[in-house]
Amino acid sequence: MSDNQNGAGNGSGTAVNGAGSATDGRMAAGENANTLTTRQGHPIYDNQNVRTVGSRGPTTLENYQFLEKISHFDRERIPERVVHARGAGAHGTFEAYGTVGDEDVTNYTRAKLFNTKGKETPVFVRFSSVIHGGHSPETLRDPRGFAVKFYTEDGNWDIVGNNLKVFFIRDAMKFPDLVHAFKPDPVTNKQDGGRIFDFISHHPEAMHMITFLFSPWGIPANYREMEGSGVNTYKWVNAEGEAQLIKYHWVPQQGVRNLTQADAEKIQAKEFNHATADLFENIKKGNFPKWELCVQMMPDGAHDELPFDPLDDTKIWPEEQFPLLPVGMMTLNKNPENYFAEVEQVAFGTGVLVDGLDFSDDKMLQGRTFSYSDTQRYRVGPNYLQLPI
Repeated sequence: MSDNQNGAGNGSGTAVNGAGSATDGRMAAGENANTLTTRQGHPIYDNQNVRTVGSRGPTTLENYQFLEKISHFDRERIPERVVHARGAGAHGTFEAYGTVGDEDVTNYTRAKLFNTKGKETPVFVRFSSVIHGGHSPETLRDPRGFAVKFYTEDGNWDIVGNNLKVFFIRDAMKFPDLVHAFKPDPVTNKQDGGRIFDFISHHPEAMHMITFLFSPWGIPANYREMEGSGVNTYKWVNAEGEAQLIKYHWVPQQGVRNLTQADAEKIQAKEFNHATADLFENIKKGNFPKWELCVQMMPDGAHDELPFDPLDDTKIWPEEQFPLLPVGMMTLNKNPENYFAEVEQVAFGTGVLVDGLDFSDDKMLQGRTFSYSDTQRYRVGPNYLQLPI
């Protein structure tokens, strides 16, 4: 069932910045903007009672309104994400500085969203926990997802990252095994530390990430006071075709705050949704959270002089060698109008790039790029790219 205006007659909807596409606003005789209609636009005569043969007779199956209502109900949910199921989101803008550090950004990338000081690009951000289900507490010790979709003049660009700067593995072949180890035991349906650390013990490259996870960084206080990282290594390409290796970082202007295990348990005893509520209420009050986008750069190449592989996502680039260079500011200033249509159905992907931005040979990045688009086709459907969010 739908309102005749479908929420778009007054500019609301689920697309960029909440602005839906134009709809046919014509009315039949006796209709108004609040008239409930079928998907075909026909006024509904009774939304509470099925048509029957007599007062106690059988239901008539030519009752189109009933069939449409119940068939819509049967299909109104989609499979939740295998990881990052619990999430919150918001709309906003990204304002470019036109520089990277003190230099003109066009020296390093021809991506248009960065090239002019003050240029604004609409964004949608989804924050999430990783392992647990869609209604799990937001106080659990778990990495947090930090995914940003930029609606640029050259198409969409996604940075799909986490709050931590590294990852457990460097080879995407291991990703299903990692997730299975952290998910509940298939027999007991409980998360099992033995399964987790059995995996970690056989994959020593995971020690960097597991150290972060069991530090205070493992339980962010909320989404506003949380860092973000692209984790993988990308490339910037300028107009001459020269490339730089790039790491992305989101620096919260609200500061960074984490919870102790004891603090998290106190919050969890009263509230499962504290981080979602914190984000929503602050934006509603006009207290718009901001993050500065910074990059680390090094020339494209093998870099045998370094004691680590810059394409290895289990390693950090030392900031004293590769400082964080600001390129712009993101502000979240609008809450979703429809959680399912926006936060749940939004589909991110590491392969969603625009001209001037490119892949590196990061093995984990290349594996993620297939997996994201493949899981969206399963989770949302083959036409997921037609969704307005």
